[in-house]
Amino acid sequence: MTRVLILGGTTEASALAATLASNGIAATLSYAGRVSAPRSQPVPIRIGGFGGAAGLVRYMVESGTTHLVDATHPFAATISANAVAAAEASGIPLIALTRKPWQPAPEDRWHPVPDLAAAVADLAGPPRRVMLALGRMHVEAFAAQPQHHYLLRFVDVPDRPPGLPDHHLVVDRGPFTPEGDRDLLRNHRIDLVVCKNAGGAGASAKLTAARELGIAVTMIDRPPLPPRREVESVEAVLDWLGHSAHRGV
Repeated sequence: MTRVLILGGTTEASALAATLASNGIAATLSYAGRVSAPRSQPVPIRIGGFGGAAGLVRYMVESGTTHLVDATHPFAATISANAVAAAEASGIPLIALTRKPWQPAPEDRWHPVPDLAAAVADLAGPPRRVMLALGRMHVEAFAAQPQHHYLLRFVDVPDRPPGLPDHHLVVDRGPFTPEGDRDLLRNHRIDLVVCKNAGGAGASAKLTAARELGIAVTMIDRPPLPPRREVESVEAVLDWLGHSAHRGV
Protein backbone atom coordinates (compact mmCIF):
# COMPACT_ATOMS: atom_id res chain seq x y z
CA MET A 1 0.00 0.00 0.00
CA THR A 2 1.29 3.46 -0.91
CA ARG A 3 1.72 5.71 2.11
CA VAL A 4 3.12 9.18 1.49
CA LEU A 5 4.83 11.48 3.96
CA ILE A 6 4.60 15.12 2.83
CA LEU A 7 7.01 17.57 4.40
CA GLY A 8 4.86 20.66 4.16
CA GLY A 9 4.12 24.19 5.20
CA THR A 10 3.51 25.54 1.69
CA THR A 11 0.46 25.97 -0.51
CA GLU A 12 1.89 23.29 -2.78
CA ALA A 13 1.98 20.83 0.12
CA SER A 14 -1.65 21.55 0.95
CA ALA A 15 -2.67 21.13 -2.69
CA LEU A 16 -0.84 17.82 -2.86
CA ALA A 17 -2.49 16.61 0.35
CA ALA A 18 -5.93 17.45 -1.04
CA THR A 19 -5.19 15.69 -4.32
CA LEU A 20 -3.87 12.55 -2.64
CA ALA A 21 -6.92 12.44 -0.36
CA SER A 22 -9.29 12.80 -3.32
CA ASN A 23 -7.48 9.93 -5.05
CA GLY A 24 -7.66 7.67 -2.02
CA ILE A 25 -3.88 7.67 -1.45
CA ALA A 26 -2.84 7.49 2.20
CA ALA A 27 -0.74 10.47 3.27
CA THR A 28 0.44 12.39 6.31
CA LEU A 29 1.28 16.09 6.14
CA SER A 30 4.10 17.18 8.44
CA TYR A 31 4.55 20.75 9.65
CA ALA A 32 7.68 22.13 11.28
CA GLY A 33 5.52 24.05 13.76
CA ARG A 34 6.25 27.63 12.61
CA VAL A 35 2.53 28.48 12.48
CA SER A 36 0.52 28.14 15.66
CA ALA A 37 -2.76 27.18 13.98
CA PRO A 38 -2.26 25.39 10.66
CA ARG A 39 -5.21 25.21 8.32
CA SER A 40 -7.29 22.04 8.49
CA GLN A 41 -6.28 19.38 6.00
CA PRO A 42 -8.02 16.34 4.46
CA VAL A 43 -5.17 14.07 5.65
CA PRO A 44 -3.66 13.44 9.09
CA ILE A 45 -1.09 16.02 10.17
CA ARG A 46 1.87 15.95 12.50
CA ILE A 47 3.65 18.98 13.92
CA GLY A 48 7.29 19.30 14.97
CA GLY A 49 10.75 18.18 13.94
CA PHE A 50 11.95 14.62 13.52
CA GLY A 51 15.35 14.89 15.19
CA GLY A 52 17.52 15.10 12.10
CA ALA A 53 17.87 12.62 9.25
CA ALA A 54 18.08 9.64 11.61
CA GLY A 55 14.84 10.66 13.30
CA LEU A 56 13.14 11.04 9.93
CA VAL A 57 14.28 7.56 8.92
CA ARG A 58 12.93 6.17 12.18
CA TYR A 59 9.58 7.87 11.74
CA MET A 60 9.19 6.67 8.14
CA VAL A 61 10.02 3.08 9.04
CA GLU A 62 7.69 3.04 12.04
CA SER A 63 4.82 4.67 10.12
CA GLY A 64 5.17 2.47 7.05
CA THR A 65 6.00 5.36 4.75
CA THR A 66 6.63 4.22 1.18
CA HIS A 67 7.24 7.60 -0.49
CA LEU A 68 8.65 10.92 0.74
CA VAL A 69 7.69 14.27 -0.79
CA ASP A 70 9.62 17.37 0.22
CA ALA A 71 7.16 20.23 -0.32
CA THR A 72 8.79 22.57 2.18
CA HIS A 73 9.71 26.20 1.57
CA PRO A 74 12.67 26.64 -0.80
CA PHE A 75 14.61 28.17 2.11
CA ALA A 76 14.02 25.22 4.47
CA ALA A 77 17.52 24.01 3.72
CA THR A 78 18.03 21.89 6.84
CA ILE A 79 14.94 19.70 6.50
CA SER A 80 15.50 19.40 2.75
CA ALA A 81 19.06 18.18 3.30
CA ASN A 82 17.80 15.80 6.00
CA ALA A 83 15.18 14.48 3.58
CA VAL A 84 17.85 13.64 1.00
CA ALA A 85 19.99 11.91 3.62
CA ALA A 86 17.02 10.01 5.07
CA ALA A 87 15.90 8.82 1.64
CA GLU A 88 19.38 7.55 0.86
CA ALA A 89 19.68 5.82 4.23
CA SER A 90 16.24 4.19 4.14
CA GLY A 91 15.85 3.46 0.45
CA ILE A 92 12.49 5.28 0.48
CA PRO A 93 12.10 7.24 -2.76
CA LEU A 94 12.10 11.02 -2.52
CA ILE A 95 10.83 13.77 -4.77
CA ALA A 96 10.75 17.52 -4.16
CA LEU A 97 7.69 19.56 -5.09
CA THR A 98 9.14 23.00 -5.53
CA ARG A 99 8.75 26.31 -7.39
CA LYS A 100 10.82 28.08 -10.00
CA PRO A 101 12.72 31.07 -8.58
CA TRP A 102 11.40 34.49 -9.44
CA GLN A 103 13.12 36.34 -12.26
CA PRO A 104 13.21 40.15 -12.44
CA ALA A 105 11.27 41.98 -15.12
CA PRO A 106 13.11 44.75 -17.00
CA GLU A 107 11.43 47.43 -14.87
CA ASP A 108 12.24 45.78 -11.53
CA ARG A 109 14.84 47.35 -9.24
CA TRP A 110 16.26 44.19 -7.66
CA HIS A 111 19.54 43.87 -5.83
CA PRO A 112 20.36 40.16 -5.36
CA VAL A 113 22.31 39.10 -2.26
CA PRO A 114 23.55 35.59 -1.43
CA ASP A 115 22.13 35.18 2.08
CA LEU A 116 20.50 36.79 5.10
CA ALA A 117 23.76 38.19 6.47
CA ALA A 118 24.39 39.96 3.19
CA ALA A 119 20.86 41.39 3.26
CA VAL A 120 21.49 42.82 6.73
CA ALA A 121 24.83 44.30 5.65
CA ASP A 122 23.15 45.76 2.57
CA LEU A 123 21.07 48.02 4.85
CA ALA A 124 24.07 49.96 6.15
CA GLY A 125 23.51 53.66 5.58
CA PRO A 126 20.94 56.35 6.28
CA PRO A 127 17.47 55.56 7.64
CA ARG A 128 14.94 54.04 5.28
CA ARG A 129 11.44 52.61 5.47
CA VAL A 130 11.86 48.89 4.91
CA MET A 131 9.37 46.06 4.54
CA LEU A 132 10.87 42.80 5.79
CA ALA A 133 8.91 40.17 3.87
CA LEU A 134 10.76 37.31 5.54
CA GLY A 135 8.43 35.81 8.12
CA ARG A 136 9.13 36.07 11.80
CA MET A 137 12.16 33.76 12.03
CA HIS A 138 14.74 36.14 10.60
CA VAL A 139 13.70 39.65 11.56
CA GLU A 140 15.82 39.78 14.73
CA ALA A 141 18.96 39.77 12.58
CA PHE A 142 18.03 43.25 11.35
CA ALA A 143 18.42 44.70 14.84
CA ALA A 144 22.02 45.19 13.67
CA GLN A 145 20.64 48.00 11.48
CA PRO A 146 18.43 49.86 13.99
CA GLN A 147 18.32 53.15 12.09
CA HIS A 148 15.48 52.01 9.82
CA HIS A 149 11.73 51.85 10.26
CA TYR A 150 10.64 48.27 9.57
CA LEU A 151 7.27 47.04 8.36
CA LEU A 152 6.68 43.42 9.37
CA ARG A 153 3.90 41.05 8.31
CA PHE A 154 3.39 37.85 10.33
CA VAL A 155 0.81 35.10 10.05
CA ASP A 156 0.42 34.93 13.86
CA VAL A 157 0.80 37.35 16.74
CA PRO A 158 4.32 36.68 18.10
CA ASP A 159 4.86 35.48 21.66
CA ARG A 160 6.98 38.57 22.31
CA PRO A 161 7.45 41.83 20.42
CA PRO A 162 10.05 41.74 17.64
CA GLY A 163 13.43 43.03 18.78
CA LEU A 164 13.52 45.97 16.40
CA PRO A 165 13.46 49.44 17.98
CA ASP A 166 11.33 51.04 15.25
CA HIS A 167 8.78 48.78 13.58
CA HIS A 168 5.13 48.33 12.69
CA LEU A 169 3.64 44.84 12.77
CA VAL A 170 0.79 43.67 10.55
CA VAL A 171 -0.75 40.28 11.38
CA ASP A 172 -2.37 38.85 8.27
CA ARG A 173 -2.61 35.59 6.37
CA GLY A 174 -2.49 35.43 2.58
CA PRO A 175 -3.17 35.00 -0.21
CA PHE A 176 -2.27 38.63 -0.82
CA THR A 177 -3.08 40.67 -3.92
CA PRO A 178 -0.99 43.20 -5.82
CA GLU A 179 -3.67 45.82 -5.13
CA GLY A 180 -3.62 45.14 -1.39
CA ASP A 181 0.17 45.09 -1.20
CA ARG A 182 0.38 48.26 -3.28
CA ASP A 183 -1.83 49.99 -0.73
CA LEU A 184 0.25 48.55 2.12
CA LEU A 185 3.54 49.77 0.67
CA ARG A 186 2.14 53.17 -0.22
CA ASN A 187 0.40 53.73 3.12
CA HIS A 188 3.58 52.91 5.04
CA ARG A 189 5.77 54.92 2.63
CA ILE A 190 8.06 51.94 2.05
CA ASP A 191 11.12 52.58 -0.09
CA LEU A 192 12.74 49.11 0.13
CA VAL A 193 11.41 45.54 0.29
CA VAL A 194 13.65 42.76 1.59
CA CYS A 195 12.51 39.25 0.70
CA LYS A 196 13.66 35.73 -0.06
CA ASN A 197 13.41 34.32 -3.56
CA ALA A 198 10.66 31.88 -2.66
CA GLY A 199 9.19 31.72 -6.15
CA GLY A 200 5.64 30.78 -7.01
CA ALA A 201 2.55 32.91 -7.47
CA GLY A 202 1.30 32.93 -3.90
CA ALA A 203 3.90 35.32 -2.50
CA SER A 204 4.59 37.44 -5.56
CA ALA A 205 2.04 40.20 -4.90
CA LYS A 206 4.56 42.34 -3.03
CA LEU A 207 6.94 42.17 -5.99
CA THR A 208 4.26 43.26 -8.42
CA ALA A 209 3.35 46.10 -6.08
CA ALA A 210 6.99 47.13 -5.68
CA ARG A 211 7.43 47.13 -9.46
CA GLU A 212 4.37 49.30 -9.99
CA LEU A 213 5.52 51.78 -7.33
CA GLY A 214 9.18 51.81 -8.40
CA ILE A 215 10.34 50.47 -5.03
CA ALA A 216 13.72 48.76 -4.74
CA VAL A 217 13.92 45.09 -3.68
CA THR A 218 16.77 43.32 -1.91
CA MET A 219 16.34 39.72 -3.09
CA ILE A 220 17.96 36.94 -1.06
CA ASP A 221 19.14 34.01 -3.18
CA ARG A 222 18.07 30.46 -2.36
CA PRO A 223 20.42 28.33 -0.26
CA PRO A 224 22.29 25.48 -1.97
CA LEU A 225 20.71 22.03 -1.60
CA PRO A 226 21.95 18.48 -2.26
CA PRO A 227 21.07 16.98 -5.65
CA ARG A 228 17.55 15.53 -5.74
CA ARG A 229 14.70 14.89 -8.13
CA GLU A 230 12.46 17.97 -8.43
CA VAL A 231 9.08 18.65 -10.02
CA GLU A 232 6.91 21.76 -10.10
CA SER A 233 3.35 20.41 -10.12
CA VAL A 234 1.08 18.16 -8.11
CA GLU A 235 0.33 16.22 -11.29
CA ALA A 236 4.01 15.41 -11.70
CA VAL A 237 4.12 14.02 -8.15
CA LEU A 238 1.10 11.81 -8.92
CA ASP A 239 2.80 10.57 -12.07
CA TRP A 240 5.95 9.80 -10.07
CA LEU A 241 3.94 7.94 -7.44
CA GLY A 242 2.24 5.83 -10.10
CA HIS A 243 5.49 4.95 -11.84
CA SER A 244 7.43 4.20 -8.66
CA ALA A 245 4.59 2.09 -7.23
CA HIS A 246 4.41 0.15 -10.52
CA ARG A 247 8.14 -0.49 -10.37
CA GLY A 248 7.89 -1.57 -6.76
CA VAL A 249 10.42 0.99 -5.49
